[in-house]
Amino acid sequence: MKVRFSFPRRQPSWAALLATLRTRRSAKILALLLLASLWWFCSEGERRCWSQREVLDAIRFVESSDRDDVPDGDGGKAIGPYQIHQVFWQDAFTAKPALGGTYADCRRRDYAERVVAAYMQRWIPEEWAAGEAEVIARVHNGGPTGAENRATLGYWQRVRARLP
Repeated sequence: MKVRFSFPRRQPSWAALLATLRTRRSAKILALLLLASLWWFCSEGERRCWSQREVLDAIRFVESSDRDDVPDGDGGKAIGPYQIHQVFWQDAFTAKPALGGTYADCRRRDYAERVVAAYMQRWIPEEWAAGEAEVIARVHNGGPTGAENRATLGYWQRVRARLP
């Protein structure tokens, strides 16, 4: 008489287990790639460029609620409807001496807009020409490297809310 031993059910082999993990991992990676591509293509529809006039109007609204008779901001360090600091004006004036005038002239909207344009032409000429609103707003708020500074994202969101 033969004796049969009953063994518990055999566990899957390591190769089968790795194949299962590999398949699940592939499915996860595929799902992530699909989500990333959807995000990428859907965000393509997001508008990036506006006219310089629209960008300036939005920045002016955020800085001064579209008022011309604005009190000085940042403890007296920023003036005019675009709340321009003296170092901002000096950068613009250095880049374009034909601006003329003085820092105090930044209280006038027309002069302040020329100062902003000169500043943008100095630091981000391509983006300024194209009207890339996010870069323009973040540089206006954070200086020449403001577009890379996470601290300027909130400012950009306020400007974006004012753009058509």
